[in-house]
Amino acid sequence: MIARRLGSTPYQRGSRQEFSCPDIFELADGRFAVIGTDMTAELSAHLPPDAGVADYERIVVITRDTMLHAKRDIPDA
Repeated sequence: MIARRLGSTPYQRGSRQEFSCPDIFELADGRFAVIGTDMTAELSAHLPPDAGVADYERIVVITRDTMLHAKRDIPDA
């Protein structure tokens, strides 16, 4: 279950299409969920040698603005 949004809503960040923008959520179990653009095909070949993407994983890109707005809500521990 989603416990809370991290950072501002897409609308607060300037999006006029609030339902189709990057977002970051903290889940009830402490994990994080990210809504972003799937860039797996474009970025997989550029990962460092010690990184990889499993069949069930995706490389998701969010805007810098989304991450900076979420920064204040990301717990230290």
